[in-house]
Amino acid sequence: MLLEYFNPVRSVYGAGALSSLPGLLDGRRALLITFPEARQLGLVARIEALLGNQLAGVIDDVRPNPDVAELEALYDTFWSGGNAAAEVIIAVGGGSAIDTAKALMVATPSGRFSELVTLLASGKAFTPPQTKTLIAVPTTAGTGSEVTPWATVWDRGSQKKYSLHLPETWPTIALIDPELMLSLPAPVTLQSGLDALSHALESIWNVNANPVSDTFAVAAVHEILDALPQLMARPDDKALRGRMALAALKAGMAFSNTRTALAHSISYEMTLRYGLPHGIACSFPLPMVLERAIGQNPERDAVLARALGELAGAPARLARFIEKLGVKTRFADYGVSEDQAQQMVAHALTGARGKNFIGTTEALKEAA
Repeated sequence: MLLEYFNPVRSVYGAGALSSLPGLLDGRRALLITFPEARQLGLVARIEALLGNQLAGVIDDVRPNPDVAELEALYDTFWSGGNAAAEVIIAVGGGSAIDTAKALMVATPSGRFSELVTLLASGKAFTPPQTKTLIAVPTTAGTGSEVTPWATVWDRGSQKKYSLHLPETWPTIALIDPELMLSLPAPVTLQSGLDALSHALESIWNVNANPVSDTFAVAAVHEILDALPQLMARPDDKALRGRMALAALKAGMAFSNTRTALAHSISYEMTLRYGLPHGIACSFPLPMVLERAIGQNPERDAVLARALGELAGAPARLARFIEKLGVKTRFADYGVSEDQAQQMVAHALTGARGKNFIGTTEALKEAA
């Protein structure tokens, strides 16, 4: 059986890594995309001072979970010439800033965002006539978006989500500077850390897993289980920020090849219908999914045991870990009845991410 691992992103990691931006641009002009608080935190001014006239413009109003209603004007302005002269997009922030940048970096033939939404809704791959280079600079330790080609575009008006993933949407460079994460508030630190844990575990109970992705995933799980509770108690600890940043990078490297699975498939509906932040929505069902995963595949069981230890009682231990961090792990805790939960899980198993779960075939047989 042939196995393959592929990740084309150049990763630059370390405290103070942001100062390497001018050299990484190598004379090219760049557009900065970031979140509103970046300016008051002094991050925008710092990048402006670093780049000088290499910086062609700044977009600093990216909101959480980018929605089609917010992206349309931004995209149309960008490709109509507003900032299209920039050769590089620098995305600084969490997954929302990086996802926004990925949506912007690929042009449609018409240069209109409505055409991009139509293409995404069709589910068909397309070759963009023009693209931009992306340097992703995460300020959270969790999304993994800096080393993956995927971006989520939400349409809350229609209660839909679209996944953008093309060969052209891989970032060229991931610049990971743990010092940028020191200002993260506790809820975002927790949500992003649990998102990274979900990425790591989801890449293990996954039909697309391979030995390299397993190596990254197991290492990430070990580090997160140890470092995240300590970081929540000591958020100003630079060493702990560094450990979580590296763990999130490893989790990203793992699921960059496997994609996510059942927990993430469940999370999308929980976010759309119940408003749960993504990191909570994809992590609260982890113990339930782990219980379903154990026993499905001896090889996957062995890797899960490397990550979590003795599998007997592992779902309960994982639930206690998550709950000690203040996150409930039952559907009922979020206002979802047992019948609704069963329907949601059954529906999630039929989704693109749900089909990556090693227990999907048997679960669908039982539901039939």
